[in-house]
Amino acid sequence: MEPEELGQTSKEELIAIILAQAEVIAKQTAALEQLQADYEALKMKFDKNRKPPTTSKNSSQPPSRDQKANLPAGRRKQRHGPPMGHAKHERKFVANADQIVNLRAQACKECHTDLREEKGQLVKVNQVTELPETPAQVVEVRQYAVTCPHCGETQVEKPPEGLEMDRAFGARLEATVVYYRQEQHLSYERTQKALWDLYQVEISQGGIDEIMKRAGELALQQEAVIRTTIRQSPVIHSDETGSRMNGDNWWEWVFCTARAVLHVIRDNRSVDVIKEIMGPAQAKVWVSDCHSAQLKAPAHQRQLCMSHQLRNLQAVIDTYPSLRWPKAMQVLFRRAIHLHHQRPQLPPDEFHLQVTRLERMCDRLLRKPLEPPDAQRLQRRYLKHRLSLFVFLYHTDVEPTNNVAERALRHSVVHRKVTGCFRSRWGAKTFAALASVIDTAELSGIRAFDAILSLFGPTSLPLPVCGE
Repeated sequence: MEPEELGQTSKEELIAIILAQAEVIAKQTAALEQLQADYEALKMKFDKNRKPPTTSKNSSQPPSRDQKANLPAGRRKQRHGPPMGHAKHERKFVANADQIVNLRAQACKECHTDLREEKGQLVKVNQVTELPETPAQVVEVRQYAVTCPHCGETQVEKPPEGLEMDRAFGARLEATVVYYRQEQHLSYERTQKALWDLYQVEISQGGIDEIMKRAGELALQQEAVIRTTIRQSPVIHSDETGSRMNGDNWWEWVFCTARAVLHVIRDNRSVDVIKEIMGPAQAKVWVSDCHSAQLKAPAHQRQLCMSHQLRNLQAVIDTYPSLRWPKAMQVLFRRAIHLHHQRPQLPPDEFHLQVTRLERMCDRLLRKPLEPPDAQRLQRRYLKHRLSLFVFLYHTDVEPTNNVAERALRHSVVHRKVTGCFRSRWGAKTFAALASVIDTAELSGIRAFDAILSLFGPTSLPLPVCGE
């Protein structure tokens, strides 16, 4: 409408024109909103069918299986070692060296003056650690029969422990064999080669087998004590991982407490294994993932592993990047874990106030309506196990994650990858019993080799004083 025509238009006509334009704008706005809704629906449908790549951050996949990103062309190789400005790590010297070498000039290189009586100034100290030559020491035991000239009785001296007449190898050598097999995952052939190359010890595979059987029998005796300790513990961490027995799927279970670790290998993943281990006992708190058998474990309370929940939420975030709920839940769980670590530094009133705020925030998020099925599934899980989310905030001896059990199984996973599978039930039982003894000992600061050595009793050296 031209300006001249606008000036001649009545007020009623102007109002009618404005109303007509407003109606057009409203229809266009509604159309745009519908298009936006259709777009969001299509986008959600597309995201639902498009699963993100599985990584260690959004699943239980180990980091070793993550796809490594390609470096840009021409990118300079990254510098190894600590970052620039990082404090230098100094090697620790031993308190008492086995040998001291003093480097002192005997005479002046310029004028040949004798310097042996001159006082020197210490300018530098260094320690060089070296391994001694390691040929095996063979102890020959000669047992004599001596007849008493007075009464005619014949006396045969009994050998000391560690030098029995039917024993071919000493305790330290037997412990070394078990250490190579159990801790370093060496095959029978590689164990043979290592013993020969390092110690010039020749041993058959049958001899190695007998040593492993004996170690397993000794470890099983200690396993009974470990099992009792597990049953008496108020807080138990548990996890399981796949194992193989002659090509069949088996499972290795682990039960961890502050004082003991128990490994068992069974042909199933059911709650029957937990019942077998626990017997009539009941834990105060059971920490695990959401595997159905673990959720049936006998316990007054349960703590779901927060690490698992963070990874599960990350999988939803990767699938639906625009969805806010999983991000908010991640922030909530991370804040709870941080609060757990801050607890010693916070006044009790302040700590409990923050716990109350976290609980309320969690309830609000769990009431939020969600459309994506993956998010709904997690929300239903957290509603079902609402009382198992923040148990660690109410008990100082409960951890927010099940990392202690997962770490206890890493060694077994490596063994499985190297060896492939167990060939016999006694082999699986021996491995589990030895793992229980070693892991339990390490909780007390005892080295793996020392734990194995303790099974075989005293060593053959130093030699007892014997007459010729």
